[in-house]
Amino acid sequence: MHVPEDLVLVGYVSGAYGIHGWVRVHPYSNDADALLSAKTWWLENAKIWPELHDVDRMESKIHGEDVVARLMGVADRNAAEALKGTIVKIPRSHFPALPDGEFYWVDLIGASVHNLQGEDLGQVRDLMDNGAHPILRVAAADVPEADLAKSERLIPFVDSFVKEVDLKAAKIVVDWGLDY
Repeated sequence: MHVPEDLVLVGYVSGAYGIHGWVRVHPYSNDADALLSAKTWWLENAKIWPELHDVDRMESKIHGEDVVARLMGVADRNAAEALKGTIVKIPRSHFPALPDGEFYWVDLIGASVHNLQGEDLGQVRDLMDNGAHPILRVAAADVPEADLAKSERLIPFVDSFVKEVDLKAAKIVVDWGLDY
């Protein structure tokens, strides 16, 4: 079995949906298009399989804030319930294309961040959503995860601060000072 190198964690199975083997998946994104468009999902659950397991998605739809899906080989509610807690990954190459000026968060993580003066602010370590807009969490690459909150810069990902995003060069230019 060939496991794609570009797998991205997109959600987890939170339980069964109905009695016909559908699973309920909680997506890690407000936009579940990637889950709805990928034909094959890669499931990770060490209690069931020793390694990643690929499964064909037969049907899926949005249900509230979750995605419900019928997967090949999951025939009834008991089989669906057994998948509770399973991690769902899909290849980044299977994500739907986005309009110009929109980005998947996974593509921004690791990008270097410089201000208009050319000063290095660090790299995107993570993003978070405050309800109004995403926020870049920027820090030096060598800052341990445990110390990230002490040294990070929180930069709103909005046009007034983010001036350029170059995914090919993994670089973001912002209107943000070193002393902010």
